[in-house]
Amino acid sequence: MRFAVYAVLISGLLALPGLAQETRNSQIEATINNQFQAFAAEDVNKAFSYASPTIKGIFGTPENFGAMVRNGYPMVWKPSSVKMLELRNVAGRLWQRVLVTDASGRLFTLDYQMIETPEGWQINAVQLLPNAAVGV
Repeated sequence: MRFAVYAVLISGLLALPGLAQETRNSQIEATINNQFQAFAAEDVNKAFSYASPTIKGIFGTPENFGAMVRNGYPMVWKPSSVKMLELRNVAGRLWQRVLVTDASGRLFTLDYQMIETPEGWQINAVQLLPNAAVGV
Protein backbone atom coordinates (compact mmCIF):
# COMPACT_ATOMS: atom_id res chain seq x y z
CA MET A 1 0.00 0.00 0.00
CA ARG A 2 2.79 2.44 0.93
CA PHE A 3 4.49 1.75 -2.38
CA ALA A 4 1.30 2.66 -4.26
CA VAL A 5 0.98 5.92 -2.31
CA TYR A 6 4.62 6.84 -3.01
CA ALA A 7 4.21 5.95 -6.68
CA VAL A 8 1.17 8.21 -6.93
CA LEU A 9 2.97 11.04 -5.14
CA ILE A 10 6.07 10.74 -7.32
CA SER A 11 4.09 10.52 -10.56
CA GLY A 12 2.05 13.54 -9.44
CA LEU A 13 5.19 15.55 -8.76
CA LEU A 14 6.64 14.64 -12.15
CA ALA A 15 3.45 15.78 -13.85
CA LEU A 16 3.40 19.24 -12.24
CA PRO A 17 3.38 21.97 -14.87
CA GLY A 18 6.66 23.77 -15.19
CA LEU A 19 8.76 20.96 -13.79
CA ALA A 20 8.76 18.59 -16.74
CA GLN A 21 12.15 17.73 -18.18
CA GLU A 22 12.52 18.32 -21.89
CA THR A 23 14.63 16.25 -24.18
CA ARG A 24 17.76 17.80 -25.60
CA ASN A 25 17.19 20.22 -28.45
CA SER A 26 20.12 20.45 -30.85
CA GLN A 27 18.80 23.66 -32.43
CA ILE A 28 18.60 25.42 -29.06
CA GLU A 29 22.09 24.20 -28.14
CA ALA A 30 23.42 25.33 -31.54
CA THR A 31 21.95 28.83 -31.08
CA ILE A 32 23.65 29.24 -27.71
CA ASN A 33 26.94 27.73 -28.90
CA ASN A 34 26.90 29.95 -31.99
CA GLN A 35 26.48 33.02 -29.82
CA PHE A 36 29.39 31.91 -27.62
CA GLN A 37 31.53 31.49 -30.76
CA ALA A 38 30.52 34.94 -32.00
CA PHE A 39 31.50 36.51 -28.67
CA ALA A 40 34.82 34.64 -28.70
CA ALA A 41 35.47 36.09 -32.16
CA GLU A 42 34.35 39.53 -30.88
CA ASP A 43 31.70 39.58 -33.60
CA VAL A 44 28.98 41.50 -31.77
CA ASN A 45 26.83 41.76 -34.91
CA LYS A 46 26.65 37.96 -35.21
CA ALA A 47 26.16 37.52 -31.43
CA PHE A 48 23.31 40.05 -31.52
CA SER A 49 21.61 38.08 -34.31
CA TYR A 50 20.90 35.26 -31.81
CA ALA A 51 19.07 37.62 -29.44
CA SER A 52 15.27 37.78 -29.40
CA PRO A 53 13.37 40.83 -30.63
CA THR A 54 12.82 41.80 -26.98
CA ILE A 55 16.56 41.82 -26.24
CA LYS A 56 17.27 43.68 -29.48
CA GLY A 57 14.69 46.29 -28.47
CA ILE A 58 16.26 46.74 -25.04
CA PHE A 59 19.83 47.23 -26.30
CA GLY A 60 19.13 48.80 -29.68
CA THR A 61 22.52 48.12 -31.26
CA PRO A 62 24.98 45.25 -31.40
CA GLU A 63 27.59 47.54 -29.83
CA ASN A 64 25.43 48.26 -26.77
CA PHE A 65 24.65 44.57 -26.44
CA GLY A 66 28.32 43.60 -26.77
CA ALA A 67 29.35 46.15 -24.14
CA MET A 68 26.76 44.78 -21.71
CA VAL A 69 28.02 41.21 -22.18
CA ARG A 70 31.70 42.20 -22.03
CA ASN A 71 31.18 44.14 -18.79
CA GLY A 72 28.39 42.15 -17.13
CA TYR A 73 29.03 38.59 -18.28
CA PRO A 74 32.79 38.23 -18.88
CA MET A 75 32.51 34.44 -18.54
CA VAL A 76 30.25 34.51 -21.62
CA TRP A 77 32.48 36.91 -23.54
CA LYS A 78 35.59 34.74 -23.38
CA PRO A 79 34.84 31.30 -21.90
CA SER A 80 37.41 28.54 -21.83
CA SER A 81 34.67 25.89 -22.03
CA VAL A 82 30.91 25.58 -22.40
CA LYS A 83 28.80 22.55 -21.53
CA MET A 84 25.09 22.19 -22.17
CA LEU A 85 23.21 20.75 -19.20
CA GLU A 86 19.47 20.15 -18.94
CA LEU A 87 16.70 21.80 -20.93
CA ARG A 88 13.67 22.52 -18.76
CA ASN A 89 10.13 23.73 -19.22
CA VAL A 90 9.38 26.19 -16.42
CA ALA A 91 5.86 27.62 -16.45
CA GLY A 92 5.61 27.12 -20.20
CA ARG A 93 9.01 28.65 -21.00
CA LEU A 94 12.08 26.74 -22.14
CA TRP A 95 15.27 27.25 -20.14
CA GLN A 96 18.59 25.74 -21.21
CA ARG A 97 21.05 25.38 -18.35
CA VAL A 98 24.69 25.95 -19.35
CA LEU A 99 27.89 25.35 -17.39
CA VAL A 100 30.62 27.83 -18.34
CA THR A 101 34.26 27.79 -17.30
CA ASP A 102 35.94 31.20 -17.52
CA ALA A 103 39.57 31.88 -18.43
CA SER A 104 40.56 31.61 -14.73
CA GLY A 105 38.99 28.17 -14.36
CA ARG A 106 35.98 29.35 -12.35
CA LEU A 107 32.65 27.62 -12.99
CA PHE A 108 29.41 29.48 -13.64
CA THR A 109 25.92 28.13 -14.22
CA LEU A 110 23.62 30.15 -16.43
CA ASP A 111 20.04 29.68 -17.55
CA TYR A 112 19.13 30.73 -21.08
CA GLN A 113 15.47 31.38 -21.80
CA MET A 114 14.79 30.36 -25.38
CA ILE A 115 11.95 31.35 -27.71
CA GLU A 116 11.12 30.08 -31.15
CA THR A 117 10.71 32.83 -33.76
CA PRO A 118 10.29 32.81 -37.54
CA GLU A 119 14.12 33.17 -37.68
CA GLY A 120 14.58 30.07 -35.49
CA TRP A 121 15.45 29.72 -31.80
CA GLN A 122 16.60 32.92 -30.12
CA ILE A 123 17.84 33.87 -26.67
CA ASN A 124 15.26 35.85 -24.72
CA ALA A 125 17.00 36.10 -21.33
CA VAL A 126 20.07 34.90 -19.46
CA GLN A 127 20.29 34.41 -15.71
CA LEU A 128 23.49 33.85 -13.77
CA LEU A 129 22.56 31.33 -11.10
CA PRO A 130 23.89 31.56 -7.53
CA ASN A 131 26.20 28.88 -6.15
CA ALA A 132 27.35 27.95 -9.62
CA ALA A 133 28.33 24.36 -10.31
CA VAL A 134 27.30 23.02 -6.92
CA GLY A 135 26.99 19.29 -7.31
CA VAL A 136 28.38 19.27 -10.85
